[in-house]
Amino acid sequence: MFSDAQKVSDVTETSSVGVLMSNLMKGELLPSAHIWITTRPAAANQIPSKYINRVTEIQGFNDPQKEEYFRKRISDEDQASRIISHIRRARSLHIMCHIPVFCWISSTVLQKLLEDLSAEIPQTLTEMYIHFLIIQINMRNQKSEERDPEKLLQSNREVILKLAELAFKQLMKGNVMFYEEDLIESGIDVTDASVYSGICTEIFKEESVIHQRKVYCFIHLSFQEFLAAFYVFYYYIIKNYNTLHYLDQVHNLHRDTIDEALQRENGNLDLFLRFLLGISLESNQRLLLDLLTHTEESSESIKKTSQYIKDRIRAEKNLPTERSINLFLCLLEMKDQTLYREIQEFMRSDKHSEKKLSPAQCSAITCMLQMSDEVLDELDLKKYNTSEDGRRRLIPVVSNFRKVLLADCNLTGHSYEIVVSALQSSNSPLRELDLSNNDLEETGVKMLSDALKSTNCNLEILRLSGCMITEVGCCYLASALSSASHLKEMDLSYNHPGDSGVKMLSGRLNDPNCALEKLNVDHNEAFRITPGLQKYFCDLTLDPNTTHTSLLMTENRMVTHVKEHQSYPEHPERFEHYEQVMCKESLTGRCYWETEFNGNGHVAVTYKKVSRKEGIDCLFGINEHSWCLFWINSGKVCTAWHDNKNTDVSVPSQSKRVGVYLDWPAGTLSFYSVSDTHTLTHLYTFNTTFTEPLYAGFRLYPRASVSLCQTAGKISGRE
Repeated sequence: MFSDAQKVSDVTETSSVGVLMSNLMKGELLPSAHIWITTRPAAANQIPSKYINRVTEIQGFNDPQKEEYFRKRISDEDQASRIISHIRRARSLHIMCHIPVFCWISSTVLQKLLEDLSAEIPQTLTEMYIHFLIIQINMRNQKSEERDPEKLLQSNREVILKLAELAFKQLMKGNVMFYEEDLIESGIDVTDASVYSGICTEIFKEESVIHQRKVYCFIHLSFQEFLAAFYVFYYYIIKNYNTLHYLDQVHNLHRDTIDEALQRENGNLDLFLRFLLGISLESNQRLLLDLLTHTEESSESIKKTSQYIKDRIRAEKNLPTERSINLFLCLLEMKDQTLYREIQEFMRSDKHSEKKLSPAQCSAITCMLQMSDEVLDELDLKKYNTSEDGRRRLIPVVSNFRKVLLADCNLTGHSYEIVVSALQSSNSPLRELDLSNNDLEETGVKMLSDALKSTNCNLEILRLSGCMITEVGCCYLASALSSASHLKEMDLSYNHPGDSGVKMLSGRLNDPNCALEKLNVDHNEAFRITPGLQKYFCDLTLDPNTTHTSLLMTENRMVTHVKEHQSYPEHPERFEHYEQVMCKESLTGRCYWETEFNGNGHVAVTYKKVSRKEGIDCLFGINEHSWCLFWINSGKVCTAWHDNKNTDVSVPSQSKRVGVYLDWPAGTLSFYSVSDTHTLTHLYTFNTTFTEPLYAGFRLYPRASVSLCQTAGKISGRE
């Protein structure tokens, strides 16, 4: 646990491990020391980022190394190929194989089971660990001098249950290494500890002496978690069996453990939970029959638990990515494929904007696609109806798509690293990538240019419009183009490459070593390197010829709904039925503007041909010629409308200012809530194909007013 409470700077001072580690990280103790920490990623997240100046992530085996391990360990080439093929098909096992010890466990189990043609091959993590435990028990039996089957069975049960008790109690304390007093607490005779480590050498071992004390541990934390789950299931369900309440007992145990695991920020109960749910399956109980004494019918409990997990995934808004993914893997551990199939159908459909996705569901989608070898055609991140957090969780799926559209997605540094890494991965499917309107700056362009030079990169079309790229960034890109043998088209519009940058890039079109055929460097202006959407700000004015007579106009920038009708001259473009007004300027290209409401109204864009005289077809958003956001009570009620179809929009906090961003060529219209500090919160995006120039428009309710902001405030970020 990271602690700020106690300061320790004297190397002779005695303190707890937690306090000492905290002070080492803060630089209070041994300030010149360089610290490396090996841990699970979720646990590393507990360290405040201000104390970390470098993160080196070593994930274990990559996919080629997994295969290499099995081929080197297993001399029989045919058997090695069969094992590799099985691991690939069972994707949850394939993912776990990045842990070297799991590769060892898998090879031990699969080599043994493949000798028996009638044996059922493990498909889940729990099944693999159960078979490994059974193999170790059988090895113990072969070494034992005891020949009475009943006594041997009883002895096995006693040994495993005591080890399981030790595993559970120490897991709850956060311990992975144990001393003699820990063994005694779980009923393990210290004088027999060597027997325990000797008869189960592949499960529990005695480490070298530290400070004259013997230290014990399990072969891997995951095996401690497996035995801890076995202990809980045995003592809470099997030993304390109550026929009348069995179903509730199992489900309540599952539910309480799920809730507890989700509250742990460091993820230290994730695998424990997966093992507990896996052991609860009747098929796995039968495998463990000699240790459990009897099995219990659990299908109804499993159904209730599966539904509980799916409800949590759908409903949770603040569930961390790691917890969300673990819930999805829990379903697979219980052999519930329903959510997996739902995600497959959803990804193949074109209804991504209709169903609201929770961040947890986005994590589940990412996990499912990463487990799959399937390559899909197009990922357009803005089309997913979810929060900004949800979209960030979808970024890792870029490696599963040929065309990836990430324009205006406010990519963070970590998200951008994921995209760049995908370009350089072996067999990368990305052929088209759109990163427009993300503020990449020089560092980001350098990373991208390095990726383009990779022999694995197969990118053919790259769009970097509005990415704040200057002459320096153009130098990086020009260098990369000589090596990027596949890149045929690049869009650098709305940047500021300068004359020299344009000259460098244009010169590559005649370079025989460069495959580039099409280059766009339009809108080469200095203000294009302004951060965020501010670079597209346009100054709009209201059109008095369109103003309804119930609206009072002030200096062509503000209108107020009033009781007295204004004596405007007749004009064919004036709105007569609804209190609406349009702006003068026609909009094409990329445009951003902000409006401030006092009261209730509608913010819209419309074709000029929208009806003006009478009937509901005149109302913005009700007809096919206009797109509209109903803005009621400072956003407390917010609805997006087009062609008389509506979508409710949630606004995190109330605001008087609304930002509108139009990308006419791309066919997107986005609305944002603008806070007092000018932070933009994305509300809704329409995706369509525009066929005519558009005009900004407004409708006002009684006593309301709306004004056009002359400049966009300094944008500090987008939530």
